[in-house]
Amino acid sequence: MSVLVVMEQYGGDWNRMSFEALSAGQQIAADMGARASAAVLGNGLSKLAGELRGADLEIVYTVEHPLLENYTADGYTAALEAVLKAKKPSLVLFPHTYQARDFAPKLATRFSQALVSDVIGHRVESGSLTLVRQYFQGKLNGDLRALGSGPHFASIQAGAYRSDRLARGQATVEAFTPELNAASIRNKPEPPFREAERAVDLTTADIIVSVGRGIKEKDNLPLVEELARTLNAELAASRPICDNGWLPMERQVGSSGQTVSPKLYIAVGISGAIQHLVGMKGARTIVAINKDENAPIFEVADYGIQGDLFEVVPALVKELKKIR
Repeated sequence: MSVLVVMEQYGGDWNRMSFEALSAGQQIAADMGARASAAVLGNGLSKLAGELRGADLEIVYTVEHPLLENYTADGYTAALEAVLKAKKPSLVLFPHTYQARDFAPKLATRFSQALVSDVIGHRVESGSLTLVRQYFQGKLNGDLRALGSGPHFASIQAGAYRSDRLARGQATVEAFTPELNAASIRNKPEPPFREAERAVDLTTADIIVSVGRGIKEKDNLPLVEELARTLNAELAASRPICDNGWLPMERQVGSSGQTVSPKLYIAVGISGAIQHLVGMKGARTIVAINKDENAPIFEVADYGIQGDLFEVVPALVKELKKIR
């Protein structure tokens, strides 16, 4: 199986989720006994291509054309259609970004295929690839197996694969110049969509201390705030805390909040509802503090402390201050 990962860039800067998709592509290809390739679209891509030379990829395709200087769904679809017809990959992966959601389904239909979105994992059994995605706000996992000839298309959920697991190596850079017609690009570039400015972006945090209903009331929040300060961590919360207005919605982690993948995630008084687990399962190390030994959070935690958070957290802060 040949795997092609479509990388996303804007103005010469990578979208960080591209490297998570690239990590997924490398792992899937390796499990299938192959090497992944990558494609990046735009104009004047020598710098970006150079940054991918050190990755374990078969080929990095630089898909360049003046009409790709700015993103348009028509332009990207036409350019990638040409790439796929020429190179014939079996599987095409995208980061699950706003941009990919805009044009990837259209590209898939050009090949009479559907886009499998928000993939969180994969398995290879008897040489056959199965992709895993979630349904009903993360309550169920579903397996999808590709049938028939490719190319098949999928987008990778943020945090599902870790970019720090990218394999290093040496890639060949190959230029690809598609034939594009300005008259066929119906939509004209406007200023790019930008998410509403957040006071805090939890997705970039290395350490997160997250608080749940076990804190009981708003007046008890300083307890976990001190733990966060001691660790130089960002403070986050489960949905009930934000719904009550105890912390702003921008600090919510979960299916209706931010999806995070820090090096360390400390869950304080969080039971572990599936909607919350969806948002933090990509954390490298998870520490759970909960008095209920049967709390679901302990099933995903690397380290668990069963106890009253009002006793555990102050003791933890005290010990941390001794070594900092």
